[in-house]
Amino acid sequence: MTAPLHEPTAEAAPSAAEEAAVASADAKAVQGRSLGRIAWERLKRDKLALTGGAVVLLLIALALLAPVITSLLGQDPNAYHENLIDPLFGTPTGSLGGVSGDHLLGVEPVNGRDIFARILYGARISLLVGFLSALVAVVLGTILGILAGFFGGWVDSLISRVMDGLLAFPQLLFIIALVSVMPNEMLGLTGTGVRVFVMILVIGFFGWPYIGRVVRGQTLSMREREYVEAARSLGAGRLYILFKELLPNLVAPIIVYTTMMIPTNILTEAALSFLGVGVKPPTASWGQMLSSALDYYDSDPMYMVVPGVAIFITVLAFNLFGDGVRDALDPKGSR
Repeated sequence: MTAPLHEPTAEAAPSAAEEAAVASADAKAVQGRSLGRIAWERLKRDKLALTGGAVVLLLIALALLAPVITSLLGQDPNAYHENLIDPLFGTPTGSLGGVSGDHLLGVEPVNGRDIFARILYGARISLLVGFLSALVAVVLGTILGILAGFFGGWVDSLISRVMDGLLAFPQLLFIIALVSVMPNEMLGLTGTGVRVFVMILVIGFFGWPYIGRVVRGQTLSMREREYVEAARSLGAGRLYILFKELLPNLVAPIIVYTTMMIPTNILTEAALSFLGVGVKPPTASWGQMLSSALDYYDSDPMYMVVPGVAIFITVLAFNLFGDGVRDALDPKGSR
């Protein structure tokens, strides 16, 4: 009888370091991640969205710090510099609309006001109207949309018909007519403050049906889910189900549509100021600057290019960021 060619050998026992590494790997493998963390990891991989978000944050910082920045530069958005204007043609002296070390983006025709300072102060108006009108629309749309979707019946029919009517209403014409007849003083506000307040309310009021429809549709699909039925079977009241079960699951679509609504509101404010029913001079506004630049687009094109580029960059940044947020919060997304 011959001996086996290979004697069985005992496997070496794993060391303590190897056991610790395996345990750590197992712990990481089963570690749960919240929806917010998953969304953030998706968003971090979207470079365009991060770039848009960074530009949005920069615009907000510039708008908030506009008084500080202009004082450091020694510029006043309403100060005239007529010595920088050609008395014959009314256009800025020098190249590119009077661009210099003191006036980074040149000066306005006729009066010589610093364009960079007015762009910064115009950003305050645009972002203020954009954010606050979106807030009004989100509050109204969320409340009425969730009520329509949850209660159904005549409540749903009434709210849905109101939304249909507002969506078919000529919003721009109504705002023009309303702002034109508003008094100069209201609720302690005067002049431009009244117009900004009215624009925020009206733009937000006509914007809530868009998000209301989304919230209503999501609520209709969620009110029959198992977790809602479980809460109802345990004796939970309607308010508890609305605010504890349904509303937290509506946060993602609300955030997405809010980020997409803000640039639309900024464009609406610019359009109103362009038409002369927005903020009143001498308050700076991008749309108002574009309207004034129509008379000088051939002799001083920089005066039109600068506010146009400001509007373009702002809206593009918000749209890029909104697209990224939508993809990050979409559970079926592939990115």
